[in-house]
Amino acid sequence: MRYWVRVYRHEKDYSAMVPDLPGCVAAGDSVEDVLKLIAEAIALHTDSMRKSGETIPAPTQHLDLDLAELEDGELNTWVEVKRPGQVPRKRQRVGEK
Repeated sequence: MRYWVRVYRHEKDYSAMVPDLPGCVAAGDSVEDVLKLIAEAIALHTDSMRKSGETIPAPTQHLDLDLAELEDGELNTWVEVKRPGQVPRKRQRVGEK
């Protein structure tokens, strides 16, 4: 699943939120760090919603952003999150059997 994420810079730190999942947030020391943490937060958030019987909103598939409305230091991106029960594929290195 792919979720839209808004990342904000606050001096030397970064925070992220998921508009499709109110209350799903993360904070980190770098953009890379906060994107990794928000992916984990999305997985935990949706798992908790599923366990409590809540309907998980479908991720936004299309955006029309007005650049004039973006905050200074704001980054909008997509984060890929594994579907529940999805088993990660084992990657083989070149030459491995």
